Parts: sequence; C-alpha cells; structure tokens
Amino acid sequence: MSEVVLREYGPAVSVPLDADAGRAVAASGILLSATPDPGRAGHWLLRAGSRVGAVRTPGGPVLRIMPKTPVSRLFFLLGFSLDPARAWRDGREGTVDTGAYDDVVPALAHAVERRIDAALRRGVLQGYREVEESAPVVRGRLREAEQIRRHFGRTPPVEIAYDAYTADTAENRVLRAAAERLLRLPGVPGPVRRRLAHQRARLADAAPLVRGQELPHWRPSRLNSRYQPALRLAEAVLRGTSPEHRAAGPEPLAVDGFLLDMNRLFEDFVTVALREALKEHGLTARLQDPHHLDTAGLVRIRPDLVVRTGDGRTPLAVADAKYKVEKADGLLNADLYQALAYATVLGLREAHLVYAAGRRPEHFHEVRGTAAGADGRGVRLYRHSLDLSREPGHLLSAVREIAGRLAAAAPHPSPQPQP
Repeated sequence: MSEVVLREYGPAVSVPLDADAGRAVAASGILLSATPDPGRAGHWLLRAGSRVGAVRTPGGPVLRIMPKTPVSRLFFLLGFSLDPARAWRDGREGTVDTGAYDDVVPALAHAVERRIDAALRRGVLQGYREVEESAPVVRGRLREAEQIRRHFGRTPPVEIAYDAYTADTAENRVLRAAAERLLRLPGVPGPVRRRLAHQRARLADAAPLVRGQELPHWRPSRLNSRYQPALRLAEAVLRGTSPEHRAAGPEPLAVDGFLLDMNRLFEDFVTVALREALKEHGLTARLQDPHHLDTAGLVRIRPDLVVRTGDGRTPLAVADAKYKVEKADGLLNADLYQALAYATVLGLREAHLVYAAGRRPEHFHEVRGTAAGADGRGVRLYRHSLDLSREPGHLLSAVREIAGRLAAAAPHPSPQPQP
C-alpha cells in the first residue's frame, strides 16, 4: 500500500504494515494512536488526531490526513495568524491563495509558490552582507587578529572583511529553503512542482540552508515589504509547522512530510484575532500570559489570552481557545475547572472559553460559592463557539462579538470631578 488516507479525528483504519513500519509510525507521534490490529495479522490500526497534511513514513506508506475544516478556510486561519494587519484590513479569503486544491500539501505548495512569485516579480532582492574570507589581495578592511593567528603576519593570502552587494541575503535564503522543502514533500502536483523548481532557480544565488541549521534572521523594513507575505508563509513551512518530526529517545526517528496541528492553528487564530479586535475598544491583550496557581510559585498556568487595560496593567478578562469535539452533553468539565482557576488567580469575575464548534449561542455557568460585590453575582464561565465552515467575513464578525463581550468586562471609568 503506497498511500493511506485518514480523517482528522476520524475512525481508526486497519492498514497492512510490517512490525518495523508500524513501530516507526507509532514512535513518530504524528497520529492519535497506532497499535497492532488484534483481528488481522500484519495490520495496524491508525487513527489521526489534530494534525493534518501528509507524511512519508520510513519503510511504510504515505499518510494523508484530511482536515474536517475546508482547506480554503484552514489557510485563511493560517494567513490571518501570520499577517493579521493585512487580513484584518481587507478580510478577503484570498489572503492565502490555495488555488483549486482541496488537500493540504498541494494547497500549501501552490500558496507558497504564488507568494514567492509575487515577491520576485520586480526582481530578486539584493542587499549588503558582510563577507569574511582569505584573499590574495586586500579588499575592504584587514582582519589583523585573524591574519596574525592564521598566517603569522605573512602575506598573501590576507584575511579581509568587506560588505558585498549580493542576492545571498537572509530573505532569499528563507524563500529558497521553503521551495526546496516543498519539492521534497509527497503529493505536490506536477505543475506546482515545476513552478517551485523555477522559483528555486531564480533564487540560485542564495546559499542553501544546512539541515538542522537555524533559520536566517530577517527584519521587516520598507525595502523588503514586497517579500514579507512570502517570508511569513515560508517560515511557517520551515519553523512553526516543520515537516520533520522526531520522536524522543536516544535514536530519534525522522519522518518527512508536512503537518499542521489544528489545535495550535485554532489557538493562534483566536488569540491573534481577539487581540486585534480588542484594539478597537482601546484594550490590550497578552498572549500566553504566565502566572502561578499557588503562592509558592510551583504550579505554572498560562492562559491563552488575558485582556488588560490600555496601559497593560490591570487584567479585565481571560480567554482560552479549545479546538476539540464537545461531549454529548455539551459540557467539558476540565475546561471549566481550568477557566475557573484562571479567573481566581487573576481576581476576575468571569472567564471565557472559545470552541471550534457549530452555531451555538453563548452560554455561561455561574459558579456556586463565589458571590461577591453589591450585585451578589458569582464568577461566570462563558462558552462561545466559532463555526469554521462559515465565510471569513462572518468568522471575523463572530470574533468581534466575542471581543465585545470581553471588553464589556472592563469597569466603566469614574467620572472626573468638575473644576
């Protein structure tokens, strides 16, 4: 079997695998579960979790994990998380162009190639880069310490350093590395593969990255503004959603492919979108704000988002994003306990949970034994839902509504005394 198709959080599929290949898939950690099939010898039961995409397993088949969310919407979430200012401004689904592809890897390869092409439309960006080398003639400035250490003061060669105007910049290295990584992925369509190879050739003057090497650091500027959309998506391929997965152990196993973790993607989208929406209310938000549950500082907690006053000093509300399927009764008790802990530590009267779910109205639970204040109201734990199948405009409107509810937790300013 050369290819196996699984569904995100779908039922387990019995797949013919030998023991070594089955253990390799289980050790990679890319699936929710991978166990021998007790009813069929030589078969393994594979069940996908929150990760979607495609991977080539060593000695086994290519695993394609299809998302529940439409691919175009999935890449809208990714594009918004990477570049909220642009996406918030126009709200168009085309912030990441996935073409007509409805599978993660082809859509990703198409999107990256299109953005690289747009970045290079006015030519390959060049810049100054410091070069240190041995040369027969002096150019730039002499590296005296290196000259003495390496050559005992004899010349030539001479150790020099100079600024070269070149296409071998951090920006071009990142784009070339992303194109090369995508060319190695399983499932990239032929037309997209040819266009990626063309983009790699255009970036041939940029040095290739060595596997395991840190990504070159680039800074946003006016000069590289046309590169920035491509760079953000390329870095998502190379860093945040790395196609290399290694299991823990003395002999880590490399599995090549591309996987998006929907848990992380949903969390990134919700927190970034809420942060942007809260700016309209004059409030700030801290993402992954660290605190301690106990007075001894031994138990760490990290809410996804803490809403604060405009100066960032006073916490007003807390929110956590949850990409998961709710139980039949609609309650996730552990999430409510977690939200209550956040509210307690921050001294808040409410906490919010945002789920990836269907069209459900806002609901809250008032916690017994927590009544405080003149109104005698207890701590309230609100549950919101975002329907990821809706159009981006509707999705952003829903986020604004949740942001408005968070902003309503802010105390009204005291009236200023009249002179």
